[in-house]
Amino acid sequence: MGVPKFYRWISERYPCLSEVVKEHQIPEFDNLYLDMNGIIHQCSHPNDEDVHFRISEEKIFADIFHYLEVLFRIIKPRKVFFMAVDGVAPRAKMNQQRGRRFRSAKEAEDKIKKALEKGEVLPTEARFDSNCITPGTDFMARLQEQLKYFVNNKISTDTLWHNVRVYLSGHETPGEGEHKIMEFIRSENATPEHNPNTRHCLYGLDADLMMLGLTSHEPNFSLLREEVRFGGKKSQKRITAPEETTFHLLHLSLMREYIDYEFSSLRNHIGSDYDLERIIDDWILMGFLVGNDFIPHLPHLHINHDALPLLYKTYITVLPSLGGYLNENGHLNLRTFEKYLEKLAEFDREHFNDVFVDLKWFESKVGNKYLNEAAGLAAEKEAACKGANKSQDSSLGLAALTPSDGVTGKGKGTVGDDDEEEEDDMFETEFRQYKRTYYMTKMGVDVVSDEFLARQAKCYVEGIQWILHYYYHGVQSWSWYYPYHYAPFLSDIRNIAGLKLTFDLGKPFMPFQQLLAVLPAASKELLPTSYRPLMTSEISPIIEYYPLDFKTDLNGKQQEWEAVVLIPFIDERCLLAAMEPCNHKLTKEEKARNCHTECEVYTYDGEMDFPYTSPLPHLFPDIIHCHARNAYIPMDAWHVPLDHVSRRLDRSALYFCGFPTLQHIKHKYFKRKSGVVVFQQSSRGENMMLEILPSEEGEMLCDDVAAQVLGKSVFVNWPHLEESRIIAVSDGETKFSLEEPPGVQRVYDSPSTPPPTRVVCLSDKEQKDWVKDVQGITEHFLKRKGIMVNETEVVLYGQLLTGRKYVPKANGAVELEKQWAKQVLPFAFQTVVKDIEAFYSSLTCFKSLDELFPQATTVFMVGNPYYGAMGEVQDSSDVIKDGRVRVVFNVPHEPQLEPLIQNQHKYCVRYSPGYVLASRLGTTSYLVSRFSGSIFIGRGSKRNPCGEQKANVGLNLKFNKKNEEVPGYTKRTEKEWVYSAAVEELLGEYLDRFPEVFNTVSRNSHDDVFYEDDIWPGVDQNGAEKVAEITSWLKGHPVSSISRASCDLQVLDSAIVERIEDAVEKAKVKKSTKKVRVTVKPHLLFRPLEQQQGVVPDPDAEYRLFDRVVNIRESFTVPLGLRGTVVGIKGAEREAEVLYEVLFDEDFAGGLNVRSSSPRGYRVPPCALINLSHGGRADHTSHKLTAIVKPQPVAGANFHSQRQLAGLNHSPRSPFIPMQHNNKQGVVKAASQGNRNSPSKGPFQKQQGRSKEEYSNAWQSPQNMGPPNKPPAHWQNNEGHSQQGRNHTNPNKSVPVGGIRLLKKNEDVDSLFPSQNTANKASTEFEDLIASLKISAGNQQTPPPPAPPQVPASHSDVPLSPQSFAMVSIGGAWTGGAEGGLRCSI
Repeated sequence: MGVPKFYRWISERYPCLSEVVKEHQIPEFDNLYLDMNGIIHQCSHPNDEDVHFRISEEKIFADIFHYLEVLFRIIKPRKVFFMAVDGVAPRAKMNQQRGRRFRSAKEAEDKIKKALEKGEVLPTEARFDSNCITPGTDFMARLQEQLKYFVNNKISTDTLWHNVRVYLSGHETPGEGEHKIMEFIRSENATPEHNPNTRHCLYGLDADLMMLGLTSHEPNFSLLREEVRFGGKKSQKRITAPEETTFHLLHLSLMREYIDYEFSSLRNHIGSDYDLERIIDDWILMGFLVGNDFIPHLPHLHINHDALPLLYKTYITVLPSLGGYLNENGHLNLRTFEKYLEKLAEFDREHFNDVFVDLKWFESKVGNKYLNEAAGLAAEKEAACKGANKSQDSSLGLAALTPSDGVTGKGKGTVGDDDEEEEDDMFETEFRQYKRTYYMTKMGVDVVSDEFLARQAKCYVEGIQWILHYYYHGVQSWSWYYPYHYAPFLSDIRNIAGLKLTFDLGKPFMPFQQLLAVLPAASKELLPTSYRPLMTSEISPIIEYYPLDFKTDLNGKQQEWEAVVLIPFIDERCLLAAMEPCNHKLTKEEKARNCHTECEVYTYDGEMDFPYTSPLPHLFPDIIHCHARNAYIPMDAWHVPLDHVSRRLDRSALYFCGFPTLQHIKHKYFKRKSGVVVFQQSSRGENMMLEILPSEEGEMLCDDVAAQVLGKSVFVNWPHLEESRIIAVSDGETKFSLEEPPGVQRVYDSPSTPPPTRVVCLSDKEQKDWVKDVQGITEHFLKRKGIMVNETEVVLYGQLLTGRKYVPKANGAVELEKQWAKQVLPFAFQTVVKDIEAFYSSLTCFKSLDELFPQATTVFMVGNPYYGAMGEVQDSSDVIKDGRVRVVFNVPHEPQLEPLIQNQHKYCVRYSPGYVLASRLGTTSYLVSRFSGSIFIGRGSKRNPCGEQKANVGLNLKFNKKNEEVPGYTKRTEKEWVYSAAVEELLGEYLDRFPEVFNTVSRNSHDDVFYEDDIWPGVDQNGAEKVAEITSWLKGHPVSSISRASCDLQVLDSAIVERIEDAVEKAKVKKSTKKVRVTVKPHLLFRPLEQQQGVVPDPDAEYRLFDRVVNIRESFTVPLGLRGTVVGIKGAEREAEVLYEVLFDEDFAGGLNVRSSSPRGYRVPPCALINLSHGGRADHTSHKLTAIVKPQPVAGANFHSQRQLAGLNHSPRSPFIPMQHNNKQGVVKAASQGNRNSPSKGPFQKQQGRSKEEYSNAWQSPQNMGPPNKPPAHWQNNEGHSQQGRNHTNPNKSVPVGGIRLLKKNEDVDSLFPSQNTANKASTEFEDLIASLKISAGNQQTPPPPAPPQVPASHSDVPLSPQSFAMVSIGGAWTGGAEGGLRCSI
């Protein structure tokens, strides 16, 4: 059921209600329910505006599968996965379905007609008719078979699905999808073993799902839907992966609290009788009064005209005097409901009074009666019926049909002594006539009698009761429906307290009966052949139900899709009688389709093993070993009795991470129009504002706060709490920060280990930055969340939790440790929540190495050599006691990209500013800029425009508002747009073909819209034909099909991508994958685990264009272990949201065409990759050399801090200079995950601007493999800003970065480690490289080795870098050194 505008209104009134989330921010759920029809529509006809769009059935099925996989992986339900497709609906819903399908068929027809009129050439293949997404069609039957295959396949092959019960309720099971889901939830709630803390996630696009969710009274219930964008026209969709989709997660836990605030004033009036659960039930009932899928909205009650606040105010006014609630667990209390409607009916009079006053004024100006023609005719008809006995009313002038029509008449009542009394009488008379006109014209009745009004009232109240039953107890009558297109006036719903409302359950329609009841004649192909004449033949007994043309009535609404579709209601008896003679003509296959079946439940059973044949073997392979067990659930198994009461909420003391509550921080609340921005624009109505109250402890001093939180974990971003480790505290003058070794991210929660703290005074610049941080926090809370944080005295700086990771400890034990982001963000102290117990579920927990690394487990290497190689754990029972794991790694042959990197400038697209193109084309830079964007041409002339229709004849190569460009054509720099030669060629052709358009735009540069008759004024010129010619030419050009990309995305051009593909194919020919057996220390292995998703395998990795990477994420669209090349980098505010565009070496299902010849591209987060090239860069020496790498704490914080900018593999002439342009919000684009200047910004990472000279002066000779003539400047600059809380004005000095020393032949390893400690010498990377190069030449003196740093006795306290193990190669055999981490034989 959809409630138009409801979702937007409720989200803006309660601003914290829905949060925008990316995949890594979604909390853990037990049960996931999918209302499947939204997904089916999304994957089959994503943009109905595009009449050229065509899609194959196979593509639809593949897209649906992919979407389901992604949703399952994003939510990761623990217990239940429920997929519900709409089955045959109750008759009450069919009227709305019928109207919607008639309208969509007509709209599609109109769009095609318009396109043909414009001269557009449409594809010859049939377009997808979305009406086939109706139970009983051939398409739905095939989809059901595919869904069964999909479930069997996933349960058999995907470990994530093994412990989950999968329910598939298809189109053959009667009932709407969301209501089948609610039936299941109600039945689960009624079982004695139901866990009240079950966490539910319901995915769907209908706004009323929040009402459905609230009827369950479950505490942890959230709704997931794609991000909704309001305003703007539908435009061509950019190719995106579902992983990139931004979701809205709407928390019903917060909705319950906001409803409590909305009606809190009732507490003062009804005291102990105040029951939030009952008020929520009444809130649901009030939502039905503004319209739904089953009954029309009450006259003039529109959401965008503040109908809901009116309903709420009326409720607050009358509830104390009612002596009870309106909705008693799905049963309408007619006595109290009547009193509520009585009070609400005052609105009818007030609304008419506003109209009446306006019309009186209008009348006084016009000076005579102003009758609406239709209303007048209706009155005359009635007068004729009544003959001589004319009622008093029929002699009165008629009032307005709707307020906008501006219609009324003067009454002919006798003039009384009292003018006011006459005015009142006249008002009442006019009011009655006004309503009467509504009934006569809208409902086509001749006489508006008391019986008619009583029947209207009964029907409406019956409708409300039917809906309440439907929501609380399931379908109580399949055959009941509301028999009118319009609802009665509130003031006419009277005398209802004594009504007896009973329903006859009946039976649902059969699928083919529903198809005939809801489909228009335009969709007759979807019916079995024998039934088609019933829709089209002139002698059909039901032909009247299939009008080819019909009217719609906006009835006070604004959008065409909200209009009432005026088509006759199907008569069930006539329909069934007409179908009877045709039934025997059905084929065997059609008869099989025309049935109802039960819902199926699937579970994994390892003992079952049978082959499952694919319904589409050329697309999806057969399942050789199927392990899915299925069972059928009787159709009435989930029915609950009418007296069923959902178990009431019992909020436990536990805080479930990801399920927000407003309770943790003291605040007050009030309603105010504050223009909170929830959907891209300021809201117009009232917002529920929250104001944080000052702490009872009084003024907080910075050192007190530091003592409480520094080095500890707290929850930030209230009310959508996220855990964060606080690394600094500042009051704008002083700063307390953690003083930790680089790479250490420890939580100091034990009183016995106070955090190592450092205190500094802030400089003037730092104080200004602090003020900016405070302003940013205050504005974000106010403008997005509707929260007033008031004065901020102390700011905390913290790192958000990214996930949890198994860390090897002493004696073969492993512990699951929290991992924190590197990026540091500011938080206001008063918005932080401390001292709450958070519940993390007990995921599969490994205690020891042999549990973490059992035989046959897939792992990846994060140390050298073989960095990033995928391997399989072997039997390690003999070495595991020594803290080692035996692995066989596959080391494939890598493509050679170095020549391409060095010569990339030859293949790059060159871009020029607009004035350069303009001078070459002989035009102005204004026209270049204008035509490369959008240009609208309207019908008629500027002085005499015809209609609203406009055609866009611009090239659409740049999108300023959306910050998007078209790769290969346009690029946005910091100052301007630049254009490629392809744009010059395209504009040149445009100029030659249609010079008159350029002339008109040039002459009228200030206009937004240009007009056909102004451009082609000649009598013999047809402007419409010319516009059609232009649009047809543009659509035929290849540029129209190129997808656009964000300007923040740094990309390699398609010519280079093509050459990367060639290099990869050449490497495949060699097929020289070697297997290596290695014994490894466990900290060098990364095992893809569900618990670790979100954890970056190697936090020190830097990413650059051309880097080779491997996917290490299981149950992901990209197959595990597939290698690829980085061809794009998209920066983000938060490091976890950075995306790398990767061209993988093989095609795979769900892959994207990212400037590539086949679908093998994908946009991947850093937690899904290991960067193979980074491993190569980290391993500076050749494997043939005999080398020792000393164990050391991770020194990466300083070691790599400035390398990334100058060290990128780009030729000086390449346009792909890292981190250039568009860095408006401090978003670093080409940034690396491991670098301190990462693709995200934080208070410790004030970006250092580099001039273009610095870029080009960076070491420019990647071709020279020998030692560089001059060491790059940045190798000497070791001033990386420490992430671990040091003040960023004090760079770390002399951090040991580890030295590499080569052994002479026969030299003993032990001689390198003298027992006494000598002073540590800081050894730079450059010196090490020179040393290694000289020694490998064999004729240079070896420099004395620097003394090793103190190595900690246990690895448990200090995280080790991937290179922290020793390896010695003597005679081709590797053995572990004193602190070795790897042994292998090659």
